[in-house]
Amino acid sequence: MRHYVVKRPAQAVGVLWAAYTVSFFVLNLLPGDPVTAMAGAGLDSGQVDPARLAALRHEYGFDKPVLLQYADYLGRAVRGDFGDAVSTGRPVTSTVADALPQTLQLTGAALLLAVVFGGGLAVVATYTGQRWLRQLLLSLPPLGVSVPTFWVGLMLVEAFSFRLRWFPAFGNDGLRGLVLPAVTLAVPTGALVAQVLAKSLLTALDQAYVETARAKGAGRWRVHLRHALRNASLPALTVVGLLVGQLVAGSVVVETVFSRDGLGRVTAAAVTAQDIPLVQGVVVFGALIFVATNLLVDLVYPLLDPRIVVAPDRKAGFV
Repeated sequence: MRHYVVKRPAQAVGVLWAAYTVSFFVLNLLPGDPVTAMAGAGLDSGQVDPARLAALRHEYGFDKPVLLQYADYLGRAVRGDFGDAVSTGRPVTSTVADALPQTLQLTGAALLLAVVFGGGLAVVATYTGQRWLRQLLLSLPPLGVSVPTFWVGLMLVEAFSFRLRWFPAFGNDGLRGLVLPAVTLAVPTGALVAQVLAKSLLTALDQAYVETARAKGAGRWRVHLRHALRNASLPALTVVGLLVGQLVAGSVVVETVFSRDGLGRVTAAAVTAQDIPLVQGVVVFGALIFVATNLLVDLVYPLLDPRIVVAPDRKAGFV
């Protein structure tokens, strides 16, 4: 268990480094110049004073070779310093911290809805004895996965904001303003959870240990929830960990559709302005959420199934 616990954080650090490195070089390969855009403030770049451009490039370190820039930025990032945003001049950490609460609120609510309703759909679909109802319920997750997120958001706004006027269409208006964006973000996520959990449950219900539990007199509901669901939940738990990164990425679209302040809108604006320090800060933060969630999932695995952890000398973490 000690080997398992130490190995996972080491892998998490590797993921953070890879995310930072890939994003840095991809952003540097993009055409355009963030310093010119900032100094020009919408004017033609030929009207900008070359001396002003040179001073700004020196201030942000863009006059150095790319590898030296990478080493400099990485060294400061390790200390938690991502520099100042090129587009606003504010510290990147402050910009991310200001936008963070709204995005965490949105993604947390969406994840809760996805797990509750996606998991509930899978359990009901695999428990019901009505064949037509099972087929109907199992046909819903593929539909939820295939529908574009922005389309779901627009349809929800049309129905529940413009027609019924139950919820506000735009802005960060407390709990009422959170409902439609959270549902929009939860639809594809919950559909994936339902797909994976339903398939795992159907497989688990055909296993020998389930037949043994039934032979011992266990009720149908007890067999379904206590015996089958516990083992079937492992693949679904893996998917939930992976989908956290998708939720953070999806917040860019959802916050744009619903005009919500948050990390998604900050990211969209930073990419448009090619604001490398700000984009780097957002990427690292998103990767940090992703690896932290997956690390938590990895550490929960042995509690659900102790067979996952084996002795270090057997060179494996999963069986």
